[in-house]
Amino acid sequence: MPKMEGIIKSEIIRLAKREVRSVFRPLRREVRQMRIKLSGLAKGIASLNRMTKEMHLEEAQPKLEATLEEVKASRLTPERIRGLRKTLGISMRELGVLTGTSLSAILSWEKGKFKPKGEKKAILVALRKVRKREVRKLLEQQAAAREKPKPKRRARRMVSKRKRPARRR
Repeated sequence: MPKMEGIIKSEIIRLAKREVRSVFRPLRREVRQMRIKLSGLAKGIASLNRMTKEMHLEEAQPKLEATLEEVKASRLTPERIRGLRKTLGISMRELGVLTGTSLSAILSWEKGKFKPKGEKKAILVALRKVRKREVRKLLEQQAAAREKPKPKRRARRMVSKRKRPARRR
């Protein structure tokens, strides 16, 4: 009888496994489809988040703009240019980066040798309205724009110069 008992037990286990498989296969397919949908939704959300970040960055970017009347009415003396630079807490080089001029041009403006004209004057007038934080953001953006990824160079092989053994005669 012990053999019969083992046979019945194994048959029950086999039938139970078959029933469990028949129930779980459709469920497994549904779970797989749900995972695929979920990953698609996650990708869509990620792209939307990226787009909203870009939109917020575009809105948050301070712009250096001044009206034509403001530019005409402004009196930019060397002392005012220097004072503007000091109140914003930037160096001559940084002011040159913001205005798109060289360091020597900024120096000549502050010494009174030359006066800023046209677009440079408009930028200086617009800088009067900007706060220190916004100036820092502008400088960071311009620094990031200037930093381009450099192309990778192939590594050169170092050829060692061995000393040749002296010739024997």
